[in-house]
Amino acid sequence: MFNILVVEDDHTLRQLFCTVLTRNGYRALSAEDGADALTLLDKEYIDLIICDIMMPHMDGYELTRILREANFNLPILMVTAKESFTDKQKGYLIGIDDYMVKPIDVNEMILRVSALLRRAQIINDRKIVCGNSLLEYDSLTVVQHDERIILPQKEFYLLYKLISYPNKIFTKQQLMDEIWGMDTESDEHTVVVHINRLRERFKGCPDFEIITVRGLGYKAVKLV
Repeated sequence: MFNILVVEDDHTLRQLFCTVLTRNGYRALSAEDGADALTLLDKEYIDLIICDIMMPHMDGYELTRILREANFNLPILMVTAKESFTDKQKGYLIGIDDYMVKPIDVNEMILRVSALLRRAQIINDRKIVCGNSLLEYDSLTVVQHDERIILPQKEFYLLYKLISYPNKIFTKQQLMDEIWGMDTESDEHTVVVHINRLRERFKGCPDFEIITVRGLGYKAVKLV
């Protein structure tokens, strides 16, 4: 389970973000400002930070600057009422990874969190071991007992996504948004086609299986 730290001085908004994150399978922790966040980071491992800019004691810019100078490379999603290009530019130059302007659509926030975590995991690992199967992100290759299977890009990304989060159910729309992009002209049937191709390629595989959860979506189950 990923640990997400919400740094926000507005109590109501902080509670809302934490509730939404928890409902989507994340462990949510909270801090009232940057100084409070630094104290918590000394005690807890955090995978991603959702951070406001304007806060007392230490704002989001200062928190980000301190973390980057200390070589903390975890993803930072900045949420703020500031929407000018100058404000965004300052954030990106300091080292944030993504930016949302209030009022926040919490469903979009969850999509962005998931995408940031996926990118961070890919950058840090780029390989997944599942039983006797090895998924190599850079080469789009699945290695099984010395056999190398090079997959089409979207098929590989889909398989990599599902196996990265075993037993987690993803809707077709979530998979479309994260792998094909939110602006794609393809429809959800594309996901069905790619899932069927993966099942055909790896039928009888003793390491994993892709399961359809009727009415919800798909999940990968590790068999070993």
